[in-house]
Amino acid sequence: MLRSSLSLYRLGFSPLHHFSFSGRGVVSFPSKLSSFATVSSSRHHLRAFRMSSTGSERSTESDIAVPPPPMIKSKIHHCQVCGSPTKHTIPDGEEKIRAICTSCGRIHYENPKMVVGCLVEHDNKVLLCRRKIEPSYGLWTLPAGYLEIGESAVEGATRETLEEACAQVEILSPFAHMDIPLIGQSYIIFRARLKTPDFSPGAESLECALFSLEDIPFESLAFSSITVTLKMYTEDVKSGKLKFHYCAIRKRPGASPSDLQGFDIDSHLQM
Repeated sequence: MLRSSLSLYRLGFSPLHHFSFSGRGVVSFPSKLSSFATVSSSRHHLRAFRMSSTGSERSTESDIAVPPPPMIKSKIHHCQVCGSPTKHTIPDGEEKIRAICTSCGRIHYENPKMVVGCLVEHDNKVLLCRRKIEPSYGLWTLPAGYLEIGESAVEGATRETLEEACAQVEILSPFAHMDIPLIGQSYIIFRARLKTPDFSPGAESLECALFSLEDIPFESLAFSSITVTLKMYTEDVKSGKLKFHYCAIRKRPGASPSDLQGFDIDSHLQM
């Protein structure tokens, strides 16, 4: 993690303060955004901040405290080739526990899933969908879903927007990349705009609506990733400069997808 953060820093990204949480669980940014992440050509500062939902903060200069990776148990209990039971152990020459077939010896690797979606802008508002399916039934989200084999991230994001909001969109730019290591998901959210002012609920949505930034229902959002994306976007709009963001969302074990107190943010970078 530290090595990757330093590599991104050399490419022009800058680490930022972490989000804090109000008593109502709404993610908030520190007030002086102008003090964040300005990369100077003459002198660079690498500073890490970590803030939890309790409001405590600590910072270090040139020494980033990186939490140890969580121990995630394999969910593969039967071989996907021959159907025999698997054992969970560390293979020779490796460092992590894997699911290994007790019959044919095949090692089964598990990789994160990619989620793609669109932050659709129209008339200074953003398009949200209210979920008709679990998890987070009845809560609001950006149109997004799993990337499928054979399509690019852009193709997947536009497809999900069409499926969930019946909206034809034009992609403008990537806006956010977020990793959620505990649940094995990686998000890419694109800024987009409506090709026509037409949208309606798709099969997975109860309703779709455009929200001004002041009216975004932060206490009724479906997922931590959507909360973080929309908070970063509103702060960018207020500052007058839209940026590209990267961060890691550290879910607490047992937290529900929509639990606004159930996660922390670290490695927040922007350019």
